Amino acid sequence: MDLEKSAPAARGDTSRGEGWLVVAVRMPVRIVVLVLVVPVRMVWDALVVAGRFLHEAVFRPLGRASLWVGRAVLVRPFVGLWRYVLVPLGKVLAWLAKVLVVLPSVWSYRHVLTPLGHALLWVYARVLTPVGHAVVWLLGGVGAVLAALGAGVYAGLARLTRYLVVVPAVWLHTRVLAPVGRAVAWCAKGIVRLVTTAVTGVGTVLYRIVRILFVLPALAVWRWILVPVGRVLAVVAREAGEALGHAWRVAGRVSLAVGRFLGTLFRWIFVEPVRWVYRSVLTPVGHVVRDAVLRPAAGAARRAGRAARQALASVRTTVRQARADVRRMLLGEPEGDRSGGRPKAREVRGSRNASRGADALTKS
Repeated sequence: MDLEKSAPAARGDTSRGEGWLVVAVRMPVRIVVLVLVVPVRMVWDALVVAGRFLHEAVFRPLGRASLWVGRAVLVRPFVGLWRYVLVPLGKVLAWLAKVLVVLPSVWSYRHVLTPLGHALLWVYARVLTPVGHAVVWLLGGVGAVLAALGAGVYAGLARLTRYLVVVPAVWLHTRVLAPVGRAVAWCAKGIVRLVTTAVTGVGTVLYRIVRILFVLPALAVWRWILVPVGRVLAVVAREAGEALGHAWRVAGRVSLAVGRFLGTLFRWIFVEPVRWVYRSVLTPVGHVVRDAVLRPAAGAARRAGRAARQALASVRTTVRQARADVRRMLLGEPEGDRSGGRPKAREVRGSRNASRGADALTKS
């Protein structure tokens, strides 16, 4: 009773002490957590930025390349194997199964098994059924005779069993077994009541002992020690969690500011000078080199290539004419030259190309 009355008082003291406990715990915990969390948050943000860069610059192209390689190495060969090997092979096997299995099975069912089944059905209906009926009629007559004989034997055995077994068993149960069973049941009930009473008394004593020695001390420890300590630890844990969240948000802002500062510093130290050098120095120099060196060199190279192609064309024309002259000297004029056919036209075209090549060379 004292423990139950003092429990609300303890609760009230703890609830009244919760205010100063929060005030005493909150600021130191937040300062310590902020000092510990800021480096972790900055490292975390750096890892996030590095991970995004690796994802965009390395992992995504690598994944696409791996996907393309996988399709080229695995998917397309299997698709080709399926379309051009397995499907035709399956069609051939299906056709062979149809020709070798299905069609012979259908033919045997229609022309062998069906007539054989009709023949067996005729034999069953015309032969086996009349024979079966005759056998059943004979067995029925024999069974009736045996039933008449068995009824007399059964009646005699029933009378003997009644006067030799049933009547003595009923007398034994009524006069001997029933009184003995009632006496045994009364004794068993008395023993059960005695044991129940003893067990109840022992259980009550043990309950009192356990309650006094274990339950009440445990209840006191729970109410006076564990509950206040648990509430204090809950307050500390809650404040630590809130401080951790607050410190994580503040560290995020600090990390964002540091990241922007480093990005701006990197931009003004490296990016802007490189951009200025590219726009103000390299681009004009590149334009000058392109206009003064590359374009004239490309024009000269094109003209040299054109002259070389024309020279080669003239050389090929000269060689072709010399070969035709040698063939004409050794074998005589072909029939086309005599009749004014296509070879003569080729010669004229060759002479025109040669004259054009010569003119081009003289002009250049």
